[in-house]
Amino acid sequence: MNYQTILEEIEKEIQPFLKEGKVANYIPALANVDDKKFAMSIQLFDGTSYNVGDTDLKFSIQSISKVFTFTLALSHYGKDLYKRVGHEPSGNPFNSLVQLEYENGIPRNPFINAGAIVTADSLVSIYKDITFNTILDFIKKTSNDDTITYDEEIFKSELAHGFRNFALINMIKSYHNINNNIDDVIDTYFKQCSIMMNPVELAKSMLFLANHGVNPITNEQIITESKAKRINSLMLTCGHYDASGDFAYKVGLPGKSGVGGGIVAIVPKKMAICVYSPKLNLQGNSLVGTKALELFTTKTGLSIF
Repeated sequence: MNYQTILEEIEKEIQPFLKEGKVANYIPALANVDDKKFAMSIQLFDGTSYNVGDTDLKFSIQSISKVFTFTLALSHYGKDLYKRVGHEPSGNPFNSLVQLEYENGIPRNPFINAGAIVTADSLVSIYKDITFNTILDFIKKTSNDDTITYDEEIFKSELAHGFRNFALINMIKSYHNINNNIDDVIDTYFKQCSIMMNPVELAKSMLFLANHGVNPITNEQIITESKAKRINSLMLTCGHYDASGDFAYKVGLPGKSGVGGGIVAIVPKKMAICVYSPKLNLQGNSLVGTKALELFTTKTGLSIF
């Protein structure tokens, strides 16, 4: 299969859709991006890479970071983590307060904001004041790239405007499901969302999940096979918030989106993919990114179904 040709076809076919959607403007630093950008990268297990568009362009990974923090927390706590954060689809927006109150401060899954905040808290319990550096080092390891860092301006912008996330963490704290200082936890959470990566780095960082927990490039075991399976199943059922069912229906791959405009997806035993386009659909997922992945699985037949 000629992946490069397929990527070039997709780039042509998504052009009309670049007019649709809106960039995330509730965080001012995210609203400043060039909304016409599109990039897509495929990384195979043998190190072969196929790219189209501005694949050198770094953007804030936002909620894609939740995959890394969940992986770290799951590898440390195992099933005990599920006492504090569930593994069911939410069916609600990623920043919903309603469900959290109804379910007594136990977030439905680790990929909605409330769940990722509890996950961050669980990591702060272990790593204390080096929690963010530990998360960053973990991402450097999975992507095999030491240059990755975060954007201070985006972090400060999130800190200044993240009122909904402050409401979430305070509500969870009221149900005794946050064990550490609120500021330490929320700083860690906003910093992880502000990590900057390009589509090539992000696709590489997901290869271990496509390969039963082992990074195929370095042969290092990042997580056990059974835990990798659980992370992938959650990406399929919860990775796109209240559009997760629609994404599974149209794309048919485990994936995770971020409001920065990135989406990662994995084809088990084959590859990892990242697509970037900053304009979002109503559920907060990259509109063109979702379309590009739908075209990819249609053209290649590489869905898990």
